[in-house]
This record gives sequence, structure tokens and C-alpha cells, in this order.
Amino acid sequence: MDSGVIEGGLNVTLTIRLLMHGKEVGSIIGKKGESVKKMREESGARINISEGNCPERIITLAGPTTAIFRAFSMIIDKLEEDISSSMTNSTAAGKPPVTLRIVVPASQCGSLIGKGGCKIKEIRESTGAQVQVAGDMLPNSTERAITIAGTPQSIIECVKQICVVMLESPPKGVTIPYRPKPSGSPVIFAGGQAYTVQGQHAIPQPDLTKLHQLAMQQSPFPIAHGNQGFTGMRHKTQLRLSCVVQRWFMCCFLALLGIDASAQTGSHEMTIPNDLIGCIIGRQGAKINEIRQMSGAQIKIANPVDGSTDRQVTITGSPASISLAEYLINARLSSEATGLASN
Repeated sequence: MDSGVIEGGLNVTLTIRLLMHGKEVGSIIGKKGESVKKMREESGARINISEGNCPERIITLAGPTTAIFRAFSMIIDKLEEDISSSMTNSTAAGKPPVTLRIVVPASQCGSLIGKGGCKIKEIRESTGAQVQVAGDMLPNSTERAITIAGTPQSIIECVKQICVVMLESPPKGVTIPYRPKPSGSPVIFAGGQAYTVQGQHAIPQPDLTKLHQLAMQQSPFPIAHGNQGFTGMRHKTQLRLSCVVQRWFMCCFLALLGIDASAQTGSHEMTIPNDLIGCIIGRQGAKINEIRQMSGAQIKIANPVDGSTDRQVTITGSPASISLAEYLINARLSSEATGLASN
């Protein structure tokens, strides 16, 4: 299969995920969304932009190959236009190349690199673009970023060739997509008070101060006389301390987002593939019990259903405990998927 197949493959549906900084995304969206609306109408591709006040955002392009690359070309042209505009009053000798990042499942990166780096070298030489595959996976995911730099045409040709490789080598195992997290203000504690750092100023936060004081009032260490029983208590002591710290940080995080950590009990449902449910439960239920204890949430795993490849997991508790339990479960899934991808 070559790039010609990509261009003419009207029956092939592709999805390309771009990872961009907020300023770049704002330019693509345009005033009142006019720019992205025009791209959707003229390309025929589905263009979705992740929500949230995040430093990074995901732009997803989906549809037939011709529509995908028409939209992709328009995005590249917009990025180059922004670079040219920024160079108007610049004294720099040359214009910097257009640079963007695409996000792909880590299990496909081996095919993109090739044995001894032969495939990535071939793509670089044939397109003229600079291509760099990140060594580490993006946080809480099984995806890696590929950075591409060059002229608009070289980038477009490079992404076409990457798509050919991805079509020929589908991802293995479960892919946990990267979801950028909202940026929160740093929190510091001084003199028994909590402050959020905004620019060069520290702003007092009474709610976080109260959460901090409540957390400190909890005694994570069991009282023991001398050294009697200390060795036997070490693991339980560490676990109890971890529980307090985890819950406290989650409360602080939710408070920054304006979520009441003491709100009424609710529930959340997750769907987990049958072949990964074992890593959540652990040997004799050790892992699921640890997640329950650390999060403070109730976690119920439904029995297998005939004909279904998934299991339903119901998490019940406060918003803080549900969020922490969901995070810990996803961390276990990410760890397991990483192990599968490396095998």
C-alpha cells in the first residue's frame, strides 16, 4: 500500500488525533468558531476539539481519506499563516518550520520506527520532514506523540505515509486515549494557611485551608509502645498514610475545580474488557480491596454476561472518592496495557 491508496481510498475511514497548544487551537477555531466551521464545510471531515481549560487540547479529524487530508491541509495552512504573521516585525533571518504533533497508539510505534529505525528513516528521506517519535507514553494513556516539522507539503506527505503504516499494522490490545488535564493553580501551605499561586501573588484559600487542617487532624500512624509490633504494622501504616494523602490531594484538586468533596453520595459506571478485569481485581481481590480502601468508594464488579466482552463496574461514594477510584482503576489499566504492548 502506498500514499496513492490513501489519496484515492474513498471507502477508507481514518481518524487522526492532533495534540495542540491552546493558542494554536484558538486560532483554528477562529472568532465565534467561524474558522473551524469553514474547515468542516469545505473539507467534509468531522472535526472535534476536546473541551476544557487545558494547556493542550486534542483535535480529532475523522471521515473518508480525501476529506481528512483536505481538513488537515487547511489546518497546516492556518498554522503557517500564523507563523508568517508573527514574523512581520521580526528580525530573524529565516522563518521557522511548521510543527505539529499527532497522537498514535504506542503499540503501533514499533511499526512506524521499523527494524533498526529503517521505516522512520525512509519516511524522513522521502518526505523531507523531520519526524520524532516520543520515547514515553502520554500521561494516563497508552498513546505516544509524534512530532513532525517541515514545510506544509512535506508534513502532509509525512502524515499520509504514517497513516499507511497504521492501516497496515492495527493497534494491539486495548488503547487508552490521552486526555489532557485542566491546568490548576499550584497550592502551597504556610503558617497553617493554604494559598494558590497566581502569577507572582499567593491568594489565600479558606476552603483548602480547612481541608488541610482536617487532613492533618487524622492520625495515620497507629499508636504503639516501644518497637513492639512495629515491623508487622509497617505495611498497614504506609497504606493508611497513603489513603489520607491521596484523599486530601483529591479534595484539594476538586476544590480548585469548584466541586464540593462532601457532596451527597453519587455513582459512576465504567465498562472494562473481560480480559483486563483480572488486573483490577488482583490475586484474591487484593487490588480491588486496595483501591476501595485508598479511595473510600464502594466498587461493585458485575458478573459476566453471555455474549458480552465487557464487565460493568459501578463506583459509589462522594465525588472525591469516585474520582480517586476511577483514577486508580485507569492507572491499573494503563499499567496492564503497557505490559501487553511491550510483549
